Amino acid sequence: MSLLIDTRVLIMWLAASQRLSPELTERISAGQEAIQVSAATLFEVELKRTAGKLSCPDDLEAQLADAGFRVLSITPEHASAAGRLPLHHADPIDRLIIGQARCEHLTILTADQRFRAYNVDLLMA
Repeated sequence: MSLLIDTRVLIMWLAASQRLSPELTERISAGQEAIQVSAATLFEVELKRTAGKLSCPDDLEAQLADAGFRVLSITPEHASAAGRLPLHHADPIDRLIIGQARCEHLTILTADQRFRAYNVDLLMA
């Protein structure tokens, strides 16, 4: 299974948060599944860091690479798919992640219950 990790779950994983179950933490860390991170997630993390709402490593991209994660670029197809989604969820970053998952046939690893409104495979954190 190839997973697309959403922003909140990535932040919890980086912080070794107790809100993320030990089983899920191990599943992400084990390297047995392809873990992808959307470029939109990197954008969101930097926005939150700049606004003083988030503390995260300055070498985030290096840490993702070291963990074996792949950054998924945003293509025109992804953008169009996200733009065509029903308005169940207004967050543009989450909509891009959902659009990417649908185009690339990925399972989204998320804690956001609102993702359930879309026709996309989910693994709930």
